[in-house]
Order: sequence, then C-alpha cells, then structure tokens
Amino acid sequence: MRIHYSNSLKQRSRQLRNNSTLSEVLMWNQLKGKTVRGYQFMRQKPVGQYIVDFYCNKLRLVIEIDGDSHLGRKRYDTERTLYLESLGLTVLRFADSDVKRNMEGIVCVLHDYIDRWVGTNTTP
Repeated sequence: MRIHYSNSLKQRSRQLRNNSTLSEVLMWNQLKGKTVRGYQFMRQKPVGQYIVDFYCNKLRLVIEIDGDSHLGRKRYDTERTLYLESLGLTVLRFADSDVKRNMEGIVCVLHDYIDRWVGTNTTP
C-alpha cells in the first residue's frame, strides 16, 4: 500500500536530511543499505501530513527519535502517532540519549519487531 504525502513537504525533508542530528546520523548508519535483515529504510520521509525520521514501507514501520525538539510537545507527538497509526503504520519511538548510549538495545528492539511482523504477515 502506498502512502501519499503533500508535495510541499519534499523540500523540507531534503533540508532535514542535510541537517541531521547526531542521533539521526547514528541511527541512519544502522539502517542504511538494507543492513537490518534486508529491509530498506528511508530517512526524513514525508508520510501523510508529516515528515518522519525513518520509514520502512515493507514493514509499515516509522522510527522516531525524540530529542530536545520534542520537549513539551507530548500532545503533538501523541496526535502525530495516532495519525500515523490510522494509516496502518507502527511507530517506534526512541529517546535521543538511548540512540547515543544503547544502540545495541535499539537494534535488538528492531529485530524483535521484525520477528513479530514476519510471524504475523506470512501467508501459508
């Protein structure tokens, strides 16, 4: 299923890719080149009316890194997550500090998610 987005977000997503935070760079280094079990991720991807940090279409998975820009924005983040979930997506959120200090744990969470996803999305 293809997710549509507003063309007006394309330029902003390019800007975000060119000005990534340290945590986004660290996460991208783990995700790029289909290194996570062969799944392709995109970064700063327009999805619907938002730009998400990382997105895998095949897994229907959004990965968000919550850093300082998310402080005081709990309501906005909740609304955003509910919208993305209404599109049939799963949203995994990781704290900026966890990305910097516990990448191994985050990669384990991703592998666990993929194992569950594959187990529920295979046809006999």
